Amino acid sequence: MADPVLLARHLDRILDDATIPELPNHYRGKVRDNYDLPDGRRLIIATDRLSAFDRAIAAIPFKGQVLTQIARFWFDRTADICPNHVIDYPDPNVLLCRRLDILPVEVVVRDYLAGTTATSVWSMYRDGRREIYGLPFPDGLRENQKLPQTIITPTTKARDGEHDTPVTAAEITGRGLLTAAQWDEVSAKALALFARGRDVAAARGLILVDTKYEFGVDRDGRILLADEIHTPDSSRYWFAESYPRRFAAGEPPDSFDKDVLRRWVAARCDPYRDAIPSIPREIVAGTAAVYIGAFETITGEIFAATDPDTPVLDRIRANLRSYF
Repeated sequence: MADPVLLARHLDRILDDATIPELPNHYRGKVRDNYDLPDGRRLIIATDRLSAFDRAIAAIPFKGQVLTQIARFWFDRTADICPNHVIDYPDPNVLLCRRLDILPVEVVVRDYLAGTTATSVWSMYRDGRREIYGLPFPDGLRENQKLPQTIITPTTKARDGEHDTPVTAAEITGRGLLTAAQWDEVSAKALALFARGRDVAAARGLILVDTKYEFGVDRDGRILLADEIHTPDSSRYWFAESYPRRFAAGEPPDSFDKDVLRRWVAARCDPYRDAIPSIPREIVAGTAAVYIGAFETITGEIFAATDPDTPVLDRIRANLRSYF
């Protein structure tokens, strides 16, 4: 787990802005800064920005490094199932990858009846629906229950400021979002990736509950896995040891509780309308500890902190100088 002394030394060493003027074609996302190189490659810098309530609300030490390195762990362990966009990792926060034409469908794979958003199967099931994403559901299921089988619940990819929209497999091909061959390929690969993730997570005492995958097409027409894979920001994990007891008691499963900061903010303002209040250092440190704990639990590796005396952006600039 994270050393409190280590966190205290790094609390002010955050990467909130990854603007590097010497790099071309800058696009700033909610949590990542992207640079498209002239040769068809892309540099993706994972910042420490934390997005919630449709905006970045804080910067959490090590968050960008943690997510980049967890995705690296999974990309390395799933490349035999599906090729991915990775070329290299020039820095702990940076991915050099192939630039892809991203397919307009997010493939969400689920093993449990869970979730809180409008597109989650539990929200729809609780409201009385028994056909969800074109799939039939029996009566009598409970929140957080294991589903009879692993399912895919795809959504269309939302544009900035919009929300993902549920879509069925028939609608995906019928509307021309993907060809039938493309849908068959990405759905098969998504199920295989999830099965690998579930097995690896189980060996670490974790349940991989659900996750989302994004795919893209490269210049040769190949479908590659893009974005991230099995990170705590794209996936839901529960702790396996306590799940049966808590489910039987009607209690929410134990998980990586990254919502400490979100709950603190929501209790003090309307986060969709009001200015975000100043967040206490102990809340920031606690959230960083959760991310580091997630890295160590998922990967089985000790988190390697970088030099606290070197600003993160200075280190990244030095490591990317050959791309200027």
